[in-house]
Amino acid sequence: MLSSSPWPAAIARFVAGTTVVVLMGLLVGQPLLVLLMAALGALGFHGYQLYRLESWLRRSRRTSPPKATGLWGEVFDIMVRRQQRQRHRRHRLSGLLQRFRESANAMPDGTVVLDGNGAIQWWNRVATHYLALDWPRDQGVRIANLIRHPEFTGYLNRADWNEAVKIPAPRNARRMLEIRVVPYGLDQQLLLARDVTQVHRLETMRQDFVANISHEFRTPLTVLRGMTEQIADHEVGDDKPLGRSLTLMEEQIERMSLLVDDLLLLSRLETEAPAVEAMAVDMPSIVESAVEEARRFSSDQHELSTAVDPDLTVRGDADEIRSALSNLLTNAVKYTEPGGRITVDWHQEGSEACLAVTDTGRGIPPQHLPRLTERFYRVDPGGSGRAAGTGLGLAIVKHALSRHGATLDIESSPGEGSRFCCRFPEPVRGCAGADGRTIATRVS
Repeated sequence: MLSSSPWPAAIARFVAGTTVVVLMGLLVGQPLLVLLMAALGALGFHGYQLYRLESWLRRSRRTSPPKATGLWGEVFDIMVRRQQRQRHRRHRLSGLLQRFRESANAMPDGTVVLDGNGAIQWWNRVATHYLALDWPRDQGVRIANLIRHPEFTGYLNRADWNEAVKIPAPRNARRMLEIRVVPYGLDQQLLLARDVTQVHRLETMRQDFVANISHEFRTPLTVLRGMTEQIADHEVGDDKPLGRSLTLMEEQIERMSLLVDDLLLLSRLETEAPAVEAMAVDMPSIVESAVEEARRFSSDQHELSTAVDPDLTVRGDADEIRSALSNLLTNAVKYTEPGGRITVDWHQEGSEACLAVTDTGRGIPPQHLPRLTERFYRVDPGGSGRAAGTGLGLAIVKHALSRHGATLDIESSPGEGSRFCCRFPEPVRGCAGADGRTIATRVS
């Protein structure tokens, strides 16, 4: 609560004192001399009080302040109260900082506080073990100088904090860390390191299992296909039930073969590293061949058209892009009624190249759109016949695009058709040669 101002009382004392001094000077007949002596006395008094204040501040602010009355007493009291408030604020901030450190040390994840330049300011105990940090040697050192893994360096350079990066621990390659950077405060960052060794090991086991079991399925499927063909050639005759059974067996063998092929392709996309040197892709040729394949699959029951920018291309793997487009076209044919239209459009949108497949099919309810690229996910789980695919097509599309830094946008409404757009960053202008090399200009 604020105290009343001391100045009215101080001014009143000054006026009263001056009046007394003037009267005394008049009585002795030397008013100027008396006023001068009174002024010198007042100056000495205030100088003495300043000396006491300076001496108190210089020695220690924790000692008791000098005793004084009047205006100087108010000054001393105000300074004491402010000291007490600042001391209380420091204690409170110190307590908050201590509780923050205790909370951070209790976290199961490594936590590192970085400044705007990526220099380390503080870290918890878990980060000491995960990232091999040493206090206080590593304080103030840029995190990029301590963790030199290429993927982590690229993650920092991209500065895309919406995703995390997985790298081996600096001093223990058997431990896999998931690192995420979260901006906060005024030009500060929080680095979080989580141990995902077990999850990574299970994912690796899953990928190995899928790849191995897919390879193992190929041999028995080949044998079964050969046996059904032999039986069909020699044993069927007029036995219609046996003929229907053999036809059903051939359909299921073909379906299993497609599933195995898709699993092997998906496994390769997940595990193999992209090509070091990306070649320019002949997009008009890819679109033409994929559309021709879709016409054969459609048996000319759909109207297929293309709109291709012949000078627009991207760098990458032509086989993977062709596989992505073929899967999109296959789905469009499956889920579009005969007589419907399917359009393939290759064009530029802003700074991106867009490969879009648009159909007039049945459309997809909005609740299914977020999960379409999951493995084995189907909008109609009970589908059969031509529309009963392996459930891996869009998963293959997603992984093939991710290896090119591209994304898949899906727009669809029930009864109004669908549009699948593959967006490629950093397209180039030029025509790819036979060896995939081209002199091209990047599109800005």
